Amino acid sequence: MTGRELTASQWILRSLRLDGTLMLLLAILLALGLVVLFSASGENVAAMERQLVRVGFGLAGMLLVARIPVSTLRAWSPWLFLAALGLLVAVMFMGEVGKGARRWLDLGMLRFQPSEIMKLAMPLMVAWYLSLRTAPPRFLDLVVVAVLIVVPVLLIMRQPDLGTALLVGAAGLLVVFLAGLNWRWFVGLGAVVAAAIPLLWAQMHDYQRQRVLTLLNPESDPLGAGYHIIQSKIAIGSGGLYGKGWLNGTQSQLQFLPERSTDFVFAVYAEEFGFLGVLVLLALYFLIIARGLWIAGMAQDRFSRLIAGSISLTFAVYMVVNIGMVAGMLPVVGVPLPLVSYGGTSLVTLMVGFGILMAVHSQQRLVNR
Repeated sequence: MTGRELTASQWILRSLRLDGTLMLLLAILLALGLVVLFSASGENVAAMERQLVRVGFGLAGMLLVARIPVSTLRAWSPWLFLAALGLLVAVMFMGEVGKGARRWLDLGMLRFQPSEIMKLAMPLMVAWYLSLRTAPPRFLDLVVVAVLIVVPVLLIMRQPDLGTALLVGAAGLLVVFLAGLNWRWFVGLGAVVAAAIPLLWAQMHDYQRQRVLTLLNPESDPLGAGYHIIQSKIAIGSGGLYGKGWLNGTQSQLQFLPERSTDFVFAVYAEEFGFLGVLVLLALYFLIIARGLWIAGMAQDRFSRLIAGSISLTFAVYMVVNIGMVAGMLPVVGVPLPLVSYGGTSLVTLMVGFGILMAVHSQQRLVNR
């Protein structure tokens, strides 16, 4: 197809190096997120303006990264990883404390969580390393990858931030899985983790242990540790088939539901839009993940396939962990609902990740010309 045969929208998408299908799905999800947040924030216009600014930064980051050649991303991967690792070390000594955790760096005009950067640096680094080795990975390669994963995960857990540590670790492990590692290794890893549970339990903070116990029996402390999950379940169940309608959710509007615009925004959505609305949201997430995996499958080189597949599956992990947490099937670990929850760093990081997917797709399209 020549430039004259392209429609105006196709010409714009190609000029910006964007995948039209993925861009449309992301735009719908972001718009839906803003609609839900307006209700969850109690119709707070100022909060919506701040979220719109963050969406703008996220889109700008995606557009910028989409124009970077994959070869450049590959060359930058180890340096980005080392920079992110250095920032995590800096948090230990210079980090800003908030809500009992030392997770933020304040550079004056910019306040951010370095652990969010590691969510992208980790899969890039592991994909870079494994793309230079034979497939499936050999034992020594796995030892190196284990060190690459464990060191940042331990630094993030020290902050403490168990939810982000799990996501960073999952991002690295997904790259290893996509690199062709035999499933027996994962079974062995699961056995090691199971055997280490008593040690992990001893190293967990009191509030982290309480979250696990609350998951097993939230009614044991209905006005304390179990309050979040109990109110969340009430909100989800009361939505019924069709929901109570936008801005009409009693659990959120009457402020029974804590953290309703951040970690528990899914409960607000389920109460107001019901089971059918939840199916629409899940379908939207599924289509985004499927498109990302399609881009990974069409990639021209091993590094591109590994990083595109890892970003897509990590996005799926975000979604599953948050919804499972809000529905009371997983412990509360502070993982936001991707591209819907109120917040800046996580949203921008995810959009930059989708920018990498766009760059991979753009490379594949250029090769096929």
